[in-house]
Amino acid sequence: MSLPTMASPTLSPDSSSQEALSAPTCSPTSDSENLSPDELELLAKLEEQNRLLEADSKSMRSMNGSRRNSGSSLVSSSSASSNLSHLEEDTWILWGRIANEWEEWRRRKEKLLKELIRKGIPHHFRAIVWQLLCSATNMPVKNQYSELLKMSSPCEKLIRRDIARTYPEHEFFKGQDSLGQEVLFNVMKAYSLVDREVGYCQGSAFIVGLLLMQMPEEEAFCVFVRLMQEYRLRELFKPSMAELGLCIYQFEYMLQEQLPDLNTHFRSQSFHTSMYASSWFLTLFLTTFPLPVATRIFDIFMYEGLEIVFRVGLALLQVNQVELMQLDMEGMSQYFQRVIPHQFDSCPDKLILKAYQVKYNPKKMKRLEKEYTAMKSKEMEEQIEIKRLRTENRLLKQRIETLEKESAALADRLIQGQVTRAQEAEENYVIKRELAVVRQQCSSAAEDLQKAQSTIRQLQEQQDNPRLTEDFVAHLETELEQSRLRETETLGALREMQDKVLDMEKRNSSLPDENNVARLQEELKALKVRESQAVASARELKLQLQELSDTWQTHLSRGGRWKESPRKLVLGELQDELMSVRLREAQALAEGRELRQRVVELETHWPSMG
Repeated sequence: MSLPTMASPTLSPDSSSQEALSAPTCSPTSDSENLSPDELELLAKLEEQNRLLEADSKSMRSMNGSRRNSGSSLVSSSSASSNLSHLEEDTWILWGRIANEWEEWRRRKEKLLKELIRKGIPHHFRAIVWQLLCSATNMPVKNQYSELLKMSSPCEKLIRRDIARTYPEHEFFKGQDSLGQEVLFNVMKAYSLVDREVGYCQGSAFIVGLLLMQMPEEEAFCVFVRLMQEYRLRELFKPSMAELGLCIYQFEYMLQEQLPDLNTHFRSQSFHTSMYASSWFLTLFLTTFPLPVATRIFDIFMYEGLEIVFRVGLALLQVNQVELMQLDMEGMSQYFQRVIPHQFDSCPDKLILKAYQVKYNPKKMKRLEKEYTAMKSKEMEEQIEIKRLRTENRLLKQRIETLEKESAALADRLIQGQVTRAQEAEENYVIKRELAVVRQQCSSAAEDLQKAQSTIRQLQEQQDNPRLTEDFVAHLETELEQSRLRETETLGALREMQDKVLDMEKRNSSLPDENNVARLQEELKALKVRESQAVASARELKLQLQELSDTWQTHLSRGGRWKESPRKLVLGELQDELMSVRLREAQALAEGRELRQRVVELETHWPSMG
């Protein structure tokens, strides 16, 4: 998260702001009412010290601005410096005793200690007092620091990038590869390894930088670890920054309750609280005020926690309400960057006094925390529900896409099935026509066979008749040629039927037309019966042919009668050849009938298989 650095003064507050700042600042806070007389006297001394410091600084500024110095002014200046030195000595003695008797002061003089911290911890005592306030002395993690520096952190590049942006004008951190930048890098890297969930956040570098201005890096590391664990800072710097949202929510409630007009003005200008208050909570005003003022606020934060941030933030808005009400969003943004940071440079006690005049109710803040937690929990549940619905929606879209693809595939298959069925119906029609032609050829062959049988009978009757004419021989030759032609046609038809049978065997798993299945089955059954009868008659014919063949062979073996005449010899050869051709024709017809019988069987089994 990128945070702005401290702004340089370019504007000065107007008369109303000066009037607000001119109020008395050295009065005790509300918690001082229950202090003992000695404690009140000690606080009065501290207030006197602050007054003298302020007067001394004003006199020094007047001396630098004018060369007209009178003797009386020199006397008063020296007197003030003398009183200031005595008070500083008393303060050192007091805080030295507090540091040495810390447990007793925390246990028995807690109210006085709180007032002293609000008045400011002396610079040279801050290191030890801060460690005592957050119980960071003798922490076990201190012994791990040197080992952590030897390890590698995934946040090193980010830390290196932001080091130069942390207190760029401070001498300790100025210059690349300076000692301040090196020790700041070490502490940030070590913490990113100890708390990997938080890792590194830029705002935390300003807090670590302030610690390094007061103490060595090992002690600064321990104090920072304790602040992150016990002062809500870890929740502020988590990647989700949920605690920052809570702080902004609580601060907006206080603003609406105590400064309703200013809150309405902010809303009308779309000037959101996070635009000016986020850096207050993330850096504890270290990027808002100069270091002397920010350090005083940090003293109180070490003892009282984030409450001081709410108080100081609302006090700033109260002091500047009139001016802010007259500005638009851009003017307010400039005012927060240039005017507000330097209003309390001369006397931070004025700011602290204003802060403790702000109404702050811890119980109400707890109630707001519960409301915010419940609101965020509800938002989280709604986000989870939205995420679940989005996931379901995505899954439903995927399911719809899958179903659309399946529907398209089924439509393609349906169209392909219809095309295939039409092709099969056409092929069935062609096969039926071919089957009708074959049946017609079978009938013709049967008629020819009957004619051949009658011719054979006539030949058998004429075997004993020696009177044969040339017309009869010519007739036999013509019939022989016709028989050869029919044999060729029959053989061709037989081959075609064999091809059809093979094709039917390959396609015996194909589906016929559903509407014609029953009719085809009945027709095929009838054909099967007729073909069975034809097979039986073919077998009988075969037997007769075999008998005729045997008779013919016997006749040939006896045929010495025709050797007497050449004409008889030629006639005998023609008759022999005619008889052989007719026998082969009869065998081919018988074979064709068997093949047709097989076709019938295949066609009978075809629908049942489908």
